[in-house]
Amino acid sequence: MRVFIIQKNEAGQRFDKYLKKRFAHAPSGFLYKMMRKKNIVLNGRRADGTEQLAAGDEVKVFFSEETFQKFAGLEQASGEYLALRELNVKLTVLYEDEDTIIINKPSGMLSQKAKPDDLSANEYILAYLIQKGILTAQMMETFRPSVCNRLDRNTSGILIAGKTLKGLQQMSAALKERTVQKYYRCLVEGEVQVPMYLKGWLKKDEKENRVTVYEDEKAAGVGALPIETEYTPLKSSGGYTYLEVHLITGRSHQIRAHLAYIGHPIMGDAKYNSRRHTMHTGLKPNQTSGRESGLKRLPVHSQLLHAYRLEWAGQRTVTAPLPKEFERALQITGCTVSR
Repeated sequence: MRVFIIQKNEAGQRFDKYLKKRFAHAPSGFLYKMMRKKNIVLNGRRADGTEQLAAGDEVKVFFSEETFQKFAGLEQASGEYLALRELNVKLTVLYEDEDTIIINKPSGMLSQKAKPDDLSANEYILAYLIQKGILTAQMMETFRPSVCNRLDRNTSGILIAGKTLKGLQQMSAALKERTVQKYYRCLVEGEVQVPMYLKGWLKKDEKENRVTVYEDEKAAGVGALPIETEYTPLKSSGGYTYLEVHLITGRSHQIRAHLAYIGHPIMGDAKYNSRRHTMHTGLKPNQTSGRESGLKRLPVHSQLLHAYRLEWAGQRTVTAPLPKEFERALQITGCTVSR
């Protein structure tokens, strides 16, 4: 028999979800059968898996040692923990409390794994928490801290993660319900003179990992999602504009595609650069200065798009400093603004 006491970062989830994490290699049907036969009990009573767990709840598991080892996958969890403990962590932490951590993700770093052997921001956050003694191997058996928002690989800036289940749930809900506002900074081709509020429809080609913006839902067709984006020019100079973007709906590649749609592609964005991107609406693009593409003109290695600021109404603001490459591009184009 094994006894487990539900910890704070495990509370707030359904019992069956907890069991599927605890026994990751066990079939779901087996776990429900074990609950029916009272080989798994919650607080001394039979459970059906729908119960909401609270800190201090007691779970008893009446498995043989062989069955426990077979389904728990402890060796894999232990190996991952040891590897992360030795990882060289270089994170810029912008904000941290008991439940949440916010970092300044550099361009070039994945938010989450794309392949099993990838090292993403998520792994670096896990390693950071392990090395600070906040996350233990035992805790990782049933809960893994995780990022709440995603940034494209070559987009830098604010990335939020839940250190506990409570933090993960609260921040995910805040992002979904838009009680937290997200602001980005970018450098684009062409001069934007006035603020803009744009609505449209976005459709993603999963195979090509590319999105297309349309003016209306009918033209977009099945599977398109509504998008809203707000832009405020901070400074224009010599055919370039430094923009602040309020991301109202957070769709895949939304800012990049929406700016290309109106003829102001982001500097360094090869995928949605106006020289390579075909417009799919009747909207006439704004004219640029006639200079060479910014991708060729400036030493830019990734798109100059940066998740700059988060605002919670009446609570707090978190700001991520711009990368050096972004600052250099602003100076070269004459788009630097006073802080």
